Amino acid sequence: MNPSMWLRALQVIPKIDRAEWAKLDLISRWLIATRAAVLILTFLSAAVAGLLAARDGLFQWAPWLLLTVGLVMAHATNNLLNDLVDYQRGVDEDNYFRTQYGPQTVQQGLLTKRQLLAYAGATGAVAAACGLLLALERGLPVLILMAVGAAFVLFYTWPLKYIGLGEVTVLLVWGPLMVGGGYFALTGRWDGNVLLAGLPCALGATTVIFGKHIDKLEADKRKHIHTLPVLIGEKASRLCVMGMVALQYLLVIILIRTGYFSWTMLIVLPALYFSLPLWRMLPHPRPAEPPQEAREFWPMWFVAAAFYHHRAYGILFLAGLTLQLILA
Repeated sequence: MNPSMWLRALQVIPKIDRAEWAKLDLISRWLIATRAAVLILTFLSAAVAGLLAARDGLFQWAPWLLLTVGLVMAHATNNLLNDLVDYQRGVDEDNYFRTQYGPQTVQQGLLTKRQLLAYAGATGAVAAACGLLLALERGLPVLILMAVGAAFVLFYTWPLKYIGLGEVTVLLVWGPLMVGGGYFALTGRWDGNVLLAGLPCALGATTVIFGKHIDKLEADKRKHIHTLPVLIGEKASRLCVMGMVALQYLLVIILIRTGYFSWTMLIVLPALYFSLPLWRMLPHPRPAEPPQEAREFWPMWFVAAAFYHHRAYGILFLAGLTLQLILA
């Protein structure tokens, strides 16, 4: 057991060699292989769905725990399969972007393909079991939502990411699917306001994937991976990220004006402080060489700043929803 590594893997994606890997327990290996630090993006969407259900007096702990564990495990499964698909397609060869910021466990010989498939199979089985238990309560619509989610898990890396649909997929999954579909799984109801209320966190997750794909734009271009930043160019992509960050705050103001959110949601505004590094970076192209302040997390540049902002924004967003619930 190594709780200190568990905590580290939940905060960052550790760079680790074979000797260190050999000393790790199974949980630490799973957390590193699944890139557990980014699973908070999924937890945020599941928590938003739960708090909106509580707002309407329809929250129950057991279904919410099933929803949250199922979604987080589905995201973890996707990360594992992404690495396997990229390895099979030769994407991570020649010191490609992915292997520079954290271990690609198969490419670097930390796991065999069989072992990675075992991790993915066990993780995916937990996700499926949670979904099926929810489907017993809500029926066919939950099974349909599961099927859509499974399709995104299986086909995100290829072909969706290769044809400029990866970013659109992230927006749809972390918003309408996780928040809107999660709300339905908890309440048995569809609500257009819930879809709108879920968009700020979905936009935040999309800024993270946009930032990552801008950072590796040239590497993706050489590998013939046509992400949206490859298709529209770096400058247009940076403008898109600016627009999405601004929209995260604008949507909150709109939902306060319509009365769906209370004034407590203004608590998200201090997250603007955490967006300052992103706003300083986005007007300029990505540096060719790592600046002094970025050497620790390079080659991540835009993605690091986007994640830094969205993590703070998401936590404050949940705080606002919680205060709204308490005061109501």
